[in-house]
Amino acid sequence: MSTLIRAALGGALSIGVTIGTASAQDGYRLPPQEIVDIVDAPNAPYTTLSPNKRHLLLLHREGLPPISEMARPMERLAGLRLDAETNGRHGPRSVIGLSVIDMETGQETAITTPDDVGLSGFTWSPDGSKAAFLVTDEDSIGVWVADMERAQAREIIDEGVNAVFSALDWMSDSETLLVTLTSDERGPRPERARVPTGPVIQEAAGYEAPVRTYQDLLSDADDAALFAWLAGSQIVSVDVTARRLRVREIGEPGLYYAVDPAPGGEYLLVESLEQPFSYDVPWSRFAETSEVWTMDGDVVAEIASHGIADGVPIGGVIEGRRSITWQDSAAARLVWAEALDGGDPRVETDLRDSAWALEAPFDGEPVEIARFEDRYYGTQFTSEGQIGIATEYDRDTRVVRSWLVDFAAPGADPRLLNERSIQDNYADPGSPLSVRNAYGRSVAAVVDGAMYFTGDGASADGDRPFLSRVDFDTLDTEILWRNSGENYERVIDVLTEDGSVFLTSYEDPTTPPNVQRHDGETVTRITDFENPHPQLNDIRKELITYEREDGVPLSATLYLPADYEEGDTLPLLIWAYPLEYNSASDAGQVRGSQYRFSRVAGTSPRFLVTQGYALMERATMPIVGDDPLTVNDTFVDQLVMSAEAAIADSVARGYGDGERVAIAGHSYGAFMTAHLLAGSDLFRAGIARSGAYNRTLTPFGFQSERRTYWEAPESYFMLSPFMHANDIDEPMLMIHGQMDNNSGTYPIQSERMFAAVKGNGGTARLVMLPYESHGYRARESVLHVLAESIDWLDTYVKPDEPVVPHTPDQGEREVE
Repeated sequence: MSTLIRAALGGALSIGVTIGTASAQDGYRLPPQEIVDIVDAPNAPYTTLSPNKRHLLLLHREGLPPISEMARPMERLAGLRLDAETNGRHGPRSVIGLSVIDMETGQETAITTPDDVGLSGFTWSPDGSKAAFLVTDEDSIGVWVADMERAQAREIIDEGVNAVFSALDWMSDSETLLVTLTSDERGPRPERARVPTGPVIQEAAGYEAPVRTYQDLLSDADDAALFAWLAGSQIVSVDVTARRLRVREIGEPGLYYAVDPAPGGEYLLVESLEQPFSYDVPWSRFAETSEVWTMDGDVVAEIASHGIADGVPIGGVIEGRRSITWQDSAAARLVWAEALDGGDPRVETDLRDSAWALEAPFDGEPVEIARFEDRYYGTQFTSEGQIGIATEYDRDTRVVRSWLVDFAAPGADPRLLNERSIQDNYADPGSPLSVRNAYGRSVAAVVDGAMYFTGDGASADGDRPFLSRVDFDTLDTEILWRNSGENYERVIDVLTEDGSVFLTSYEDPTTPPNVQRHDGETVTRITDFENPHPQLNDIRKELITYEREDGVPLSATLYLPADYEEGDTLPLLIWAYPLEYNSASDAGQVRGSQYRFSRVAGTSPRFLVTQGYALMERATMPIVGDDPLTVNDTFVDQLVMSAEAAIADSVARGYGDGERVAIAGHSYGAFMTAHLLAGSDLFRAGIARSGAYNRTLTPFGFQSERRTYWEAPESYFMLSPFMHANDIDEPMLMIHGQMDNNSGTYPIQSERMFAAVKGNGGTARLVMLPYESHGYRARESVLHVLAESIDWLDTYVKPDEPVVPHTPDQGEREVE
């Protein structure tokens, strides 16, 4: 082809590719059979260790559900998705079977449970001898309890459990369960009126009420009546050791969303919703009341009462008492937080929050325990007296601090345990391992004057998990063990007080996570889960680092096909998700490990490697700025710099040609994809899944953006790829769940973005998945997404020469 002709075509080879209007309406499609086989491979069980560390419970999982399960009738109410037939949450089952491993003998025994049901809501008894769980069939939910020593389960309640909120909790005696049931007094299900009684009216009362774009909200009085009918419950206690069912009602039926027994077992903290409900916010912001009850259902004290929380500032908290919980290290003492800044993070103040406590019988004055410079996010109590690990966080500097606070000494100076940027993974001290105290509550263990911490161990060489010992008095830290070698191993728990014997989860690139026991130099395998897709063992995986133009370090996990030979150049897919950082040093930290198991499941982009593509997964796209309020003002420029660096590195390493490159991502990654297609000419095509593209539809902030549209209209315009749809001249495949419930990513975001690209003469394809939410779960949906993605990239990216889509003449065009 002559230089003149190539220039006239913009360097493209016109091959006359058309995505036909007939094919746009085909049914579900399948990717290549090798991918179908991988998707259908059985999943390894989930594992959970009993509190007494004597048994390992295995939760056996079902494969991807059929679309028919997703299509069950759904009620979208108050920010929840409910199944009115079962009176619980809507969604396909996941766990379908149980087995238990004796940690002493290593023997695994199956636990018999009903056939063709879903198991969920697992909760250990405080002493670890039993686990309670919910059993869901077609039209009801019951309660079963499994005895670990006998490896047997029995039915406790056959039906009628109300699982709209948390349905199960153990009393400290490990013999009594608290359960919420549907009330016999609620009557028949409310029917939606065919003729409305009037309009739906909302009012603004003259105060600021910035509300995120929540979905599935109540829309009218019929919705409110149905939600009240589904959410209303009767609290009962059940003796699980009795041969005959003994159910004792506690109090009257109500709209209870949380029921928590006091550690000492004498009281209940009962939190309930109040009517009228709001049409503007989800249930978590409805009016509510927190009360202390006796075990007979008598109200001892009202602790807090809040109206509808629709006036909370962006990034703020409610005024008054919030986050009310029991102090785990006391028989009956409540703790909570209160804002000192009116709950508004924009208020400049030296002290932002305070922590309070109130002891039984709850008729005295509460005591202030401590004040905090930044927002208080709760306390994890320890097994040492009444000392807890309290955490505060500054949203502007992103500094997080952990303090040792003695709740038995109000006003005493706390001890600083740790301070770092929450984005500084290299300095992350990890999390303390826990133990059950005398009340059966999970608390941070203090053993022989020390706590044990485990964490990811992020480093310049990738994650290297660790086990450390922290002296409780001096706070000196000693690393007892650190993962090494070409594997990834993290600590699950310690089995002895000195930390010399511990459990880990072990994996490597070809071995899925398995539980191991370390005892000195002796390592014993507890589980032996097999690789579900051994055919992928030869795929090459490497954690790579590189640098962008402004000096910010970047990283990605590189995957190359099993048959890749040095010197070959491949089409490249870059899969990414942008994140904001206060500093370049934090942004440039390496995260992840090349030694983790190369799990390929769901709609993972790793499937593309089987089709001859190189993949840069988790390619970092940091947006760096020391002022969180304005960091997004350079969003697009920084995206382009990061993308340029990724492509340049692929060429430097020799596997990329710098031309056959695609960009893709999910949610904020889809937002990124559209921006890069509009703001650069680096890519031949893009895939955007479940994204948001018009930020004027999310006017009260999004992701880390704190300004409202009215405070920064130019930024919202610049940050909306919808406004730049006329600049998207590369093919873009857009995929979205028709029932996406993620705040900000309404399905209309993709529908209008597709219309904008199409209307401006661009090339795009929009795939709307029935019954799917923000992520895709049904087998048919998952396989279809993979088939669409492969076809799109094979058409527009894989060819040696770029492809110009064929423009149909008038007779070929779709009639609208």
